[in-house]
Amino acid sequence: MKRKLVVLMVALLVSFNLAVGYRVLTENATADSNTDYFNLTVFTRALQLVRQDYVDENKTSYRGLTYSALHGMLNSLDPHSQFMEPADYRDMEDETKSEFGGLGIVVSTKDGVITVVTPMEDTPSLRAGIMPGDEILRINGNVTDRMSLQDALNLLRGDPGQKVTLTIFRPSTKETKDFTLQREIIKVTSVKDAKILDQSEGTKFKIGYLRITQFNEPTAQELNQKLDELQRQGMQALILDLRFNPGGLLTSAVDVCGQFVAPKTMVVYTEGREGSQRHEYFTDQKAKPRLNMPMAVLVNGQSASGAEIVAGALKDLNRAILVGETTFGKGSVQSVIQLPDGSALRLTTAKYYTPSRQVIHQNGVSPNIKASLTADQEKALLLRRKEGTLSPEDQKFANSQRDSQLDRAVDAVKSVMIYTQGGAQPQPSGK
Repeated sequence: MKRKLVVLMVALLVSFNLAVGYRVLTENATADSNTDYFNLTVFTRALQLVRQDYVDENKTSYRGLTYSALHGMLNSLDPHSQFMEPADYRDMEDETKSEFGGLGIVVSTKDGVITVVTPMEDTPSLRAGIMPGDEILRINGNVTDRMSLQDALNLLRGDPGQKVTLTIFRPSTKETKDFTLQREIIKVTSVKDAKILDQSEGTKFKIGYLRITQFNEPTAQELNQKLDELQRQGMQALILDLRFNPGGLLTSAVDVCGQFVAPKTMVVYTEGREGSQRHEYFTDQKAKPRLNMPMAVLVNGQSASGAEIVAGALKDLNRAILVGETTFGKGSVQSVIQLPDGSALRLTTAKYYTPSRQVIHQNGVSPNIKASLTADQEKALLLRRKEGTLSPEDQKFANSQRDSQLDRAVDAVKSVMIYTQGGAQPQPSGK
């Protein structure tokens, strides 16, 4: 009996001391409501009250409440910072390795609206007719106007074979329409359409063309192989198409630059809050670039992130002529920091700058030669990028429209070759 009484008195004393300590901490911190201690106390007290008094106890686990708080905290910073639960972090790792499950649709937040940056090629989204700039109003009936970007991505991704219904508003036509798509395993081929352009219009030059759809781990290696193939066909100049490229890995973008500029060249740098957050990124000192080949790079308003890094570097270093429209302007650095339980923070820590100190974020990269596509020309361009057989009507429409941006790029590199007395000779392989 005496032992039980002692234990009870100790417990009461501990509770009293904790309460007094909490009150003293609160009273001391109240003198300055901006102190770290005060605000942590507010958070801790709120967490305690929810755990203690919320009516539905199964919603008050420490893990669930902590994750909810982290989601809200990161979402409040900017559209690109986010908290990733362990499954989200694994999905992100899968995506950078060029294979993941979903609809093949790249989205971002624009003016608070979940907006399509680009439908990826060879995927359900492009085949269904999703267009850049489409606004996603609902995903399987879930309204998106207050939805975080990560929550939207979680609804878009999932097991292959499942159907997803998107309610889309298309600003260009003011039309609202439902699209039902079926998830697939998305395998991303990042370098496409490598070819020598048609010489039927009388040009004597062999102008190579290829597209980079996004920047992932194998992109630079794929690019090197395609360039070797084109050079074996006698390529004398190159048009690199980065239109509708949403970006990807920074290291991949730097390695792509290394195919065209001298080794150990600084192609982009970042600056953050602290001087120590300045980082300069250089091309590989062992790279064997193709230095003398005239180049043009095609960009548009959906060229973002890594595409802007490549475009900005090649423009600033006078390595290529930029043709098209000012790029998207997504030039902030997200550092991914893994947490002990397998979750992670994607945190905006700096901004990208081109070699000439031009900030990319919100400004984009402006072209040397401005050239725009009409709505019909852009629609035809995306139709031509579809895999499989087009309907006779779509095929006729696609064939009826010129790619005026590509035409301007061809004229630009032809002018360079004419100016340099008959064109550059084919360069040796990059191997």
